[in-house]
Amino acid sequence: MAVARDLTRAMLGFGATLRASGLPVTTGAIMDAVRALEVVDLMDRVQVYLALRTVLVSRMEEQPAFDRCFEAFWKFQADDGQGLDGLVAAVQPRGSEEEPPTGGMEGAQQKQAQVALEDWDEGEAQEGEPLEVPGQSDREVLMEHDFSTFPVEQLDEVARLTVQIAKRLARRVSRRRKPTRRGGVVDLRRSMRANLTRGEIIELRRRSRRRRKVRLVLLCDVSGSMDLYSRFLLQFLYALQNVFGRVETFTFATRLTRVSELLRGPSYKSALRRLTEVRDWSGGTRIGDSLRDFNREWGRLVDRRTIVLVLSDGWDTGEPEVLAQEMLSLKRRAGRVIWLNPLLGNPSYEPLTRGMAAALPLIDHFAAAHNLASLRELAGHLTIR
Repeated sequence: MAVARDLTRAMLGFGATLRASGLPVTTGAIMDAVRALEVVDLMDRVQVYLALRTVLVSRMEEQPAFDRCFEAFWKFQADDGQGLDGLVAAVQPRGSEEEPPTGGMEGAQQKQAQVALEDWDEGEAQEGEPLEVPGQSDREVLMEHDFSTFPVEQLDEVARLTVQIAKRLARRVSRRRKPTRRGGVVDLRRSMRANLTRGEIIELRRRSRRRRKVRLVLLCDVSGSMDLYSRFLLQFLYALQNVFGRVETFTFATRLTRVSELLRGPSYKSALRRLTEVRDWSGGTRIGDSLRDFNREWGRLVDRRTIVLVLSDGWDTGEPEVLAQEMLSLKRRAGRVIWLNPLLGNPSYEPLTRGMAAALPLIDHFAAAHNLASLRELAGHLTIR
């Protein structure tokens, strides 16, 4: 299982190299490539090349760029006699000549998180942006762009739009009204009741909008299979953490980490530096075990006025029975459970993995989270009846 995770992580890096060369490689294609490598001889360079080219190249004109990236990125040691473990250890991008981190497993995981997050320094949210999200405009193309293929030069604009979307969601939490002495709209029922003994209505009663106190609990998958989306989703969670009054945020891969305090503050860059405390960044995925830890240690945060958002692709290495049991426990306490899956933005995606299949019957709303438009559409679902 560890070998499979290493291979997946290496394939994510190769996908990033292909996208930098202009090839439209999505997360779904990367996962298909990992599956293809499971049925070929990894010691055979030709088989690996043909498998990856078949899955990742859709047009003939893309092949020259693919060939260049393949030669530049992959290094093979077919004769080292170590089998799959030896190959996976050798499959690393060129230019990665750093010494291995010291300090044991904890030190290695912290270093991995730091390296992953230091690449995200650009794109800090700006203050003073308008509250409304643009509709049909020149930004609509940006709103529809898949996170996995986003141009680096547009990250600043993405950060600004993410803050706007979060503010819009904060205003849409509730539409219920309460009585008021002035302003607001006429409450016809209360006005009629107050004037039943009079010949005509001479006193109008009014009501204003009342914001019901809804708590958000955000659970974000930061495992290796989510690497192409984690940057953007964490930026979204950072914005939510700083505009909602009642919100708690957690990350998980192989274990659960509360990051609410780490995400608070005026600077997204400083939040990224603090997130290096997350020890299992880009690791494996044990969604059921992480939810069990949440239910045991933080279950008091969830009641009928709580909306729980799970952001994950559903790739779970744990037992699906555990995931189903913990999702059921969560659903019984929460007012609403929403699962956002970046892979759902791919029209050919089907939730057939064991983890996703186990969780799906226990979700109130299942939606994509692959671009800004999908996050904007969340506004209509952050309500509790």
